[in-house]
Amino acid sequence: MIKLVLLRHGQSQWNLENKFTGWTDVELTKQGISEAKESGRLLREKRFTIDTVHTSLLTRANHTMKICLEEMGILEENISIRYDWRLNERHYGALQGLNKAETAKKYGDEQVHIWRRSYSIRPPELDYKDKRHPRFDEKYKNFNESALPSAECLEDTVNRFLPYWEEFIKPDLKSKKNVIIVAHGNSLRALVKYLDNISDADILNLNIPTGSPLIYELDQNLKPIQNYYLGDK
Repeated sequence: MIKLVLLRHGQSQWNLENKFTGWTDVELTKQGISEAKESGRLLREKRFTIDTVHTSLLTRANHTMKICLEEMGILEENISIRYDWRLNERHYGALQGLNKAETAKKYGDEQVHIWRRSYSIRPPELDYKDKRHPRFDEKYKNFNESALPSAECLEDTVNRFLPYWEEFIKPDLKSKKNVIIVAHGNSLRALVKYLDNISDADILNLNIPTGSPLIYELDQNLKPIQNYYLGDK
C-alpha cells in the first residue's frame, strides 16, 4: 500500500480577512503557523516519513512546508523538494484582494457563488496591464507570458495540475517514495477530483480545510483504497 499526504497551507492573512487570494503572495497568520506545526506533529506521531515534497511557488505553502518538516525533525537538505507553479492556488483574476462578503453585496450572492464554485466559469479576468497580473511578479519573470493566467476556473486548475501529476508525482509514488504535496484548497481539490473520480457537479461541495493532513492510501496502480484526515479537520 502507498500513502500520499496532501496538506493545504495553514490559515493565511487573507483567509482571516475573508479576501480572494489566488496567486497573491500572503503570509501565514499565527493560527496558520500553529496549524502547520500541528500537521507536523500529527505526521511525526503517526510515524510518517518524507522523501519528496511537491509544493507551489507561493509563500504560504512554502512556509507551511518548512514548519511541518521542522516539526517532523526532517532536514530540507536530506529530501527532495520541487517547487512548481502548477501547484499554485487557482487564479481568482480581478477578484483577488477583494473581500468576499463585500463582493457578494455588490454583485449578489448567486453571481459570487458561481465565480467561486462553478467548475468551468472563470471570474472576471485581470487586465493585462493590471499590476496584480502575474507577469509583473518576479517569480514568473522567466515564464512565457502567454502561459500565465489572468483568471482561472477549477477546470483550468485541473488541466494544469494533472500533467504535473503524471510527469512528476506518479513516478515518485511508483518508485516507493514517501510523498507530501503542500499546496492550496483548489489545486488539491483538482487532484482529489481526479483520484476519487468526482463529478463536475459534486466537486463544488468539497472543501479542504487549512492545515489538516489528508492521507490517501493507494493501491499499486495508484487507485484510492481510502482517505482520511489526521487530527480534527
